[in-house]
Amino acid sequence: MEATEATLCHPVVDGELLLIRKRRGLGAGKLVGPGGKVEDGETPREAARREVREELRVDPVGLEKCGKFDFHFRDGSVDDDSMHVHVFAADGIEGDPEATEEAVPEWHPADAVPYDEMWVDDRVWLPHLLDGETFRGEFVLNDDGESLVRYEMEIGVAVE
Repeated sequence: MEATEATLCHPVVDGELLLIRKRRGLGAGKLVGPGGKVEDGETPREAARREVREELRVDPVGLEKCGKFDFHFRDGSVDDDSMHVHVFAADGIEGDPEATEEAVPEWHPADAVPYDEMWVDDRVWLPHLLDGETFRGEFVLNDDGESLVRYEMEIGVAVE
């Protein structure tokens, strides 16, 4: 099965990281960056902007692609379990984040990210985004998604 192309966007404004608490779907209850699937005819950058708008009712400003990774579950038990994720950072937002059916916005200090409420792979790659570094990687999670089976990362690489 071909990997689903998806995006994540992490706005960081005045030292604060804007995350969402997912209300439904894969990762419901977890803190994540706004994001989702890239639609037909859409670039990853366009998808990242659209997803932030849909999930938080704000527009990201200063959108920069900083990473990409492949994300898999070991046993393949989750539908669309392989994703190729384009990761963006934004240095601002236009508007005030609002809760939607998909997500509840939460601001957290960028130097005190609540990794224990996030996907386990976030603690590996998100610090690089917060440090302004580019990265590529592959993450394989166990069946329930709560631990890493293995991962590989390259830092300081071209990601476009």
